[in-house]
Amino acid sequence: MMSSPEQIDPRTYRRVLGQFCTGITVITTMYDGAPVGFACQSFAALSLEPPLVLFCPTKVSRSWKAIQATGRFCVNVLSEAQKDISARFGSKEADKFADIDWSSSPLGSPMIDGSLAHIDCTVAAVHEAGDHYLVVGAVQSLTEVPRVKPRPLLFYRGDYTGIEPEKTTPAQWRDDLEAFLTSTSRDTWL
Repeated sequence: MMSSPEQIDPRTYRRVLGQFCTGITVITTMYDGAPVGFACQSFAALSLEPPLVLFCPTKVSRSWKAIQATGRFCVNVLSEAQKDISARFGSKEADKFADIDWSSSPLGSPMIDGSLAHIDCTVAAVHEAGDHYLVVGAVQSLTEVPRVKPRPLLFYRGDYTGIEPEKTTPAQWRDDLEAFLTSTSRDTWL
């Protein structure tokens, strides 16, 4: 039997949505000359043309207020080796960047060393969504993802998890697409 919205218990809601495995990112910006950031699971690609991403901060997030004020942010996609960074940026610790190596993105936001990817964005739109905001970012630049890379940091059922090494083979459609693209002239399919 399905529950109606007014009957949904918050603990049950968290447990059920915990069945969906997510990657972990750290969203960063520079505000008043200091680096600011928070751990974020609610991140997704939104559009290819134009290139857009989205993330969902809570309405009370101090880091979101800094991002909103600057109008720019960098998404740092964490690797499996960065559990400690995720935990730190998910805490209320005062100096989350202490002992964290980072450099500035083209827009000036912190890019955390060792992350799988960096996505540098400007805020394109903000929508209210319950106790969160849905923030749309216009992608301005990206890091190159290496062919051989570490595995992503994942969150599932309230805990960190990873990808089993034998499960990392590409999906068959990717192999088929890559074979097609290599055997066909780019002008043919554009």
